[in-house]
Amino acid sequence: MKQSLHWSQMEERSVIWGMRFLLRVYLLCGRTVLYLFLYPVVIYYWLTNRPARQASQAYLNRVAIFAPSLNLHGSLLGSYRHFISFANAIIDKLAAWSGTLSRADVQYYGRDELIAIIRRGQGVLLLGSHLGNLEVCRVVADFDKTLRINVLVHTKHAEKFNRLLNKTSDNSRLNLIQVTEITAATAVLLSDKINAGELVIITADRTPVVGQQRVSKVTFMGAEALFPQGPFILAGLLKCPVYTVFCLKQQGKHVIYFDHFSDRLNFPRKTREQAMQSAIQRYAERLQTYCLKEPLQWFNFFDFWRVAQDDE
Repeated sequence: MKQSLHWSQMEERSVIWGMRFLLRVYLLCGRTVLYLFLYPVVIYYWLTNRPARQASQAYLNRVAIFAPSLNLHGSLLGSYRHFISFANAIIDKLAAWSGTLSRADVQYYGRDELIAIIRRGQGVLLLGSHLGNLEVCRVVADFDKTLRINVLVHTKHAEKFNRLLNKTSDNSRLNLIQVTEITAATAVLLSDKINAGELVIITADRTPVVGQQRVSKVTFMGAEALFPQGPFILAGLLKCPVYTVFCLKQQGKHVIYFDHFSDRLNFPRKTREQAMQSAIQRYAERLQTYCLKEPLQWFNFFDFWRVAQDDE
């Protein structure tokens, strides 16, 4: 069977100059005018990127089988709606980066419990995903002006994004950290931030850029898929509370869900594989629960399940 490309090998289309241009349009002209620029680009991307379009259709077909009550189908129209949802998410991303989101635009669940931990001086690791719009979570800094948020990203443009964000609004408490793998140096850096009472956010739904063997095969949407071990190994090393975070667009509002995952993840040597498998399966099930709330906000436009099939 032909090997599919790893997600990190796909062409990175949202380059820094493009995002700077879109951000400038948004700041000068607003959301409505931005639609005129963004929609044609996304539609062109949908028409010309066959692998992404096919991955979207395969995903929607899987949802249709797993949750028929949602009345979704992997048709071309369904895939088109999926990509338009992605376009809207990009606009919301720009709004979050520019600091134009108000508290009235955002609802929270689990906020008080999380902030209580932070105010005791205890840092927290948040397991995120590519469901919804994680960038909107920068507004959690509004809870407390002393709060600092560190987001681990795989993009090569992390430092440029940091500079861009700091030019457009007060994002000095939001720090993007570029990583391709979780190393000892990464763990030490993040441990310092956790000990300083900061938030660390890492996505846990894509296999690692390097170290492909550090994955676990778990059940997601009724079929086996590969999930990374790195975020969970990191959580164990940091010895801190772990929460999941999902930000969905629901009825015109950004709704952020903070859910307790573990007081502290521990993987004893004798039962390490079983404990790791259990933790990742539990994360996959929670991701699935939220994915079914807003399935068109799942933005992994590659064959998410193919990798597991290739190993068989």
